[in-house]
Amino acid sequence: MLTKAKLLAEIKTFPEEFSIDQLVERLILIEKVEIGRKQSEAGDIVSEEEMEYEVKKWFK
Repeated sequence: MLTKAKLLAEIKTFPEEFSIDQLVERLILIEKVEIGRKQSEAGDIVSEEEMEYEVKKWFK
């Protein structure tokens, strides 16, 4: 979940003028990165071997 502090820090990196679309895209990216970090910390990951196996199935 996004905190006010993270939101404010991110907004400070934006130029003086930006679109709502740019802001929403950045917020979605931040949320996805946070979710990925939490999954990684919880050990909810896919090994490289598992990923290679899955990718090979895509191209069969």
